[in-house]
Amino acid sequence: MKRIRHDGVVVVGAGLAGLTAALAAAPAKVLLLTGAPLNQGCSSAWAQGGMAAALAGDDTPELHAADTVAAGAGLVDPQMARLLAEEGPAAVRALAALGAPFDRTAGGDFAQSLEAAHSKARVARVKGDQAGRAIMEAVSVAVLAARHIEVRTGTVLRGLLQDADGRVRGVVAEQDGTLTEITARATVLATGGIGGLYAVTTTPAELTGDGLGLAALAGAMIADPEFVQFHPTAIDIGRDPAPLATEALRGEGAVLVNADGERFMARYHADAELAPRDVVARAIHAEREAGRGAFLDARAAVGAHFPDEFPAVFAACLSGGVDPRKQPIPVAPACHYHMGGIVTDAQGRTSLEGLYAAGECASTGVHGANRLASNSLLEAAVFGARAGAAARDAADPGTRALSPAVPPVLPASGLQILRKAMSRDAGVVRDAHGLTRLLGVIDALEAGHGQAPALVAARLTAACALARAESRGGHFRSDAAGQAYPRRTFVTLAEVRPALKYAAE
Repeated sequence: MKRIRHDGVVVVGAGLAGLTAALAAAPAKVLLLTGAPLNQGCSSAWAQGGMAAALAGDDTPELHAADTVAAGAGLVDPQMARLLAEEGPAAVRALAALGAPFDRTAGGDFAQSLEAAHSKARVARVKGDQAGRAIMEAVSVAVLAARHIEVRTGTVLRGLLQDADGRVRGVVAEQDGTLTEITARATVLATGGIGGLYAVTTTPAELTGDGLGLAALAGAMIADPEFVQFHPTAIDIGRDPAPLATEALRGEGAVLVNADGERFMARYHADAELAPRDVVARAIHAEREAGRGAFLDARAAVGAHFPDEFPAVFAACLSGGVDPRKQPIPVAPACHYHMGGIVTDAQGRTSLEGLYAAGECASTGVHGANRLASNSLLEAAVFGARAGAAARDAADPGTRALSPAVPPVLPASGLQILRKAMSRDAGVVRDAHGLTRLLGVIDALEAGHGQAPALVAARLTAACALARAESRGGHFRSDAAGQAYPRRTFVTLAEVRPALKYAAE
């Protein structure tokens, strides 16, 4: 195995969190590793709604933080939510300064949309549903122009390097079939979520929780892995991944109807279409399970303006034979965001010396049991910058003996088995029987293929979902609908048991 000594910071992942961390690490040298070309293969580029921030005169960071806490169903860290909300406006303005073309009012202010569970219209957007790609294009240009950053595409994370004290000293990466040890003073994981572990997802399929799994294998503390957010309105046209009908459509007045044209959300929540995402997702799931179907009707709210106001949604619908100007859009819940992840502090530091994390693979505590709409890009920008700055200032521990760990990769056939089992048993509605069955599937796959990072991420999600015998936020247990005292989950891989031990109890 080759070895490269990098005198600086290694950042793994090129979504908004990774790129922001790389920029913030200046003047330290940054080696940015990504499997896909910039602006591809990351959820950030697919984000439609925009970035939530208190930018308007009638809004405040205190209100934004309060909405974040309320949406998180008792598990949001209020100090972290306040930090996110306070630094949010500056983060949006910084992206605008890089060239992100946010929509503006006639007076030059940020145009902002109302989304579910927000008390104010505070989502800065780009052409209705183009925020993620437009923001990423601007940041990608800045990264490519930055002299302190070297970008290596086509490079896949395969392992973490640790010394005898457990400190992370770099990574093992694979490029063109060759493994290379890359040592560095600090390592930032910005590897995204776990959407690729589910059969129905709105995220890039390659996001299978590898950063989370590798950190757990190295001994890192993991928080809240059971909390998965299912976007209510993935466009149900048989594509994998499923295209997304942004929540901004409901903010503009689009309504949910069943096959008979009946609006049904008022039967599930007083806020109807603007209820929290978990409520809307379960309502759509229930309508579909009952055979009534679910459709997003935006004919009156958007209609002929679709091509200009929501071009991504319009194009996706047309590709599936649906004209949203003339007919309702068929929708289904899909895995969209992972609230859990590698535990970090406000500077992105994990429980392992030398290892930092940011973005969806991290757990800062700002999302709790249910992420507030459009807080994800904001978190990536705010905490990505904090992680990059902290990694820049990390002390070089010097030369020590290293122990590279390169776990196996789950083959495509095994991944397809896992995806179906995850959607079936760890989806919108869960119960102990299904979760125990899922852990059995993971046990069998691990016995056949080894402890692959994707299986580790799936095991953490399933085991902690089984252990949480209550319904809270995005985690709904049909066999334990009541709520216990609010508590976050903090766990290491060593504390998670196989299915046989659960079944024996």
